[in-house]
Amino acid sequence: MSKNATSKVSQTDWAYVDALQDEDIDLSDIPEVTEDQMARAVLRIGGNPVPRNKVRITMFLDAAVVAYFKAQAGGRGYQTLINETLKENIRGHDIETIMRRVIREELITVMELTQAT
Repeated sequence: MSKNATSKVSQTDWAYVDALQDEDIDLSDIPEVTEDQMARAVLRIGGNPVPRNKVRITMFLDAAVVAYFKAQAGGRGYQTLINETLKENIRGHDIETIMRRVIREELITVMELTQAT
């Protein structure tokens, strides 16, 4: 909230905002991301682009972890399964879930700032 706000009293119904569930948030004005857009997307970590190719690494894993992935992999390579599992974990939640979390966090910050004044 700007220090130059015209109203010191929030007009937001914070009880309503606090009670919102994910299903209650209207995202209809946010366009869907297309497959073409995703194909052209550039992954950046720390502002730096990350290449799409694979990188050879050496790492130590618990024997139980390797045994689990070998058993789960079946006919595929267990290293591919580990890679897919790690990628899925990084993705974590879909963008909608992330946006809802960010909106809630921002609303809480605004609410705290409003209550402090």
